[in-house]
Amino acid sequence: MINVFVLQNGRLSQVNIDSRADLENITPVWVDLTDPNDAERDWVKGIYGVTLPGEDEVKDIEASARYYEAENGDLHLRTDFLLGEDDAPSSVVTVAFILARDMLFSVHADDLPIFRLVRMRARSRPGSINDYKDVLLDLYATDAEYSADALEGIYQSLEAVSKSVLQKEITDQDAATALNAMAHEEDLNGRIRRNMMDTRRAVSFLMRGRLLSSEQFEEARQIMRDIESLDGHTAFLFDKINFLMDATVGFININQNKIIKIFSVASVALLPPTLIASIYGMNMKYFPELEFFGNYGYLYTVILMAASAVVPMLYFRKRGWLR
Repeated sequence: MINVFVLQNGRLSQVNIDSRADLENITPVWVDLTDPNDAERDWVKGIYGVTLPGEDEVKDIEASARYYEAENGDLHLRTDFLLGEDDAPSSVVTVAFILARDMLFSVHADDLPIFRLVRMRARSRPGSINDYKDVLLDLYATDAEYSADALEGIYQSLEAVSKSVLQKEITDQDAATALNAMAHEEDLNGRIRRNMMDTRRAVSFLMRGRLLSSEQFEEARQIMRDIESLDGHTAFLFDKINFLMDATVGFININQNKIIKIFSVASVALLPPTLIASIYGMNMKYFPELEFFGNYGYLYTVILMAASAVVPMLYFRKRGWLR
């Protein structure tokens, strides 16, 4: 799919493209391609002389492939953006940018919420965009805002996890649920951290290339400051998740130790009646309880066995070994 935008009074205005002729008759500032087909690639190459990278080229993580200037003067950048699913960022999508002919070309496999947000804002804020570099900087600035919102979501999720983990009693099922939630949030935190690192590198590359005007350079510096402010949050969330994981695993160990202690106490408590039963069981020809207690001898034996079990249990409970 190809989305083409022109500048009208500082606003991004989308132009419907149904054929090659439609693309030839306009001068866009931004050509955004989502999973383009062969025909759309041919249109861009034939009209603007720009060769779009393939999917494998976009995913190349080498620094020399992510930021470079081609022989014809076109500037190529590869930047990661968060992909949102059900209003929650879940993965990272690499976008290939090409700055050529005073236009911005972007190629990506999935439709990104950050791109939709930039298009919506540009339509409602006249004068916010003057050229193709403003579009690129606006994408990076929105990326930082989107990452900040995602970090706020992690804070809220961990607050709920903290309440469940740090309660007075926690079951193994609660612990398993908490660990699963923490693992998900840690994965998301890592993706955001990686995304911000990549955006910082891209903005730094633009600043070093002396491609920006003084106003754009100041905007790039503000983007860098916003990204740096997020570093402390990602580090804090990493430490908080590790603390909650350690606490949860500790509670699981305590629950396991309680079970082991109960079985140990039960085995000790059952030892006296077992011995008594064995002693009387070995005296098959002579039952002293019958001689001393008559018909109540068997009752005496049962009471003696019950007492030998209850007394140790009361003792262990008093010591706090049973609760």
